[in-house]
Amino acid sequence: MRSFSTQTKHLLLGLLTLSSLVFATSTGQKEKSHLCERKKGQTLEINASEVINWKHNTPNQYENRGHIQGNISKLFDNKNGHRHFEITFHDKSDEDTIEIVYNEDFGALPELQPGMNVEACGDYITATDVSGPYPPSPDGAILHWVHENPSGKGHPDGFVIIEGTVYGYGRAQTETKPETVSPTQPSDR
Repeated sequence: MRSFSTQTKHLLLGLLTLSSLVFATSTGQKEKSHLCERKKGQTLEINASEVINWKHNTPNQYENRGHIQGNISKLFDNKNGHRHFEITFHDKSDEDTIEIVYNEDFGALPELQPGMNVEACGDYITATDVSGPYPPSPDGAILHWVHENPSGKGHPDGFVIIEGTVYGYGRAQTETKPETVSPTQPSDR
């Protein structure tokens, strides 16, 4: 049987390791890529061409999964604990913009600046007109739920990577999980 001091050392070492993992998760993790999933669990590669097509050819409130890359081109006012910013993303066939909506309940973002490199995965919505309490997007389309989904229902996990650091996985385990909402009334906008 180990001595009390040896057991204590192992326990403290374990707690220190666990706390460093929790700290890294809540403040962002350096990673080159992150898995983006479609609603049925298949991997979704960057689909900027599809997102551009949806933005210009689908009706208000059309919803799908988007995975895009680009650079911050504009910052919008923060609203109700959500960060709003525009990215310009480049595709072989086109260049366009989209509004990213990030829920700060899932961890703080760095100070955003135009030109920062962004990769985002989440729920795409064409937002050309008012929908319930939500105004249209200045860009005509949004990408939201760009963070984990602790309930595991309704939305696959999303993420936002800014300058190589993953954000969207910092929600405290003790907080209330968000309710599942219908596609026309997302709670995360």
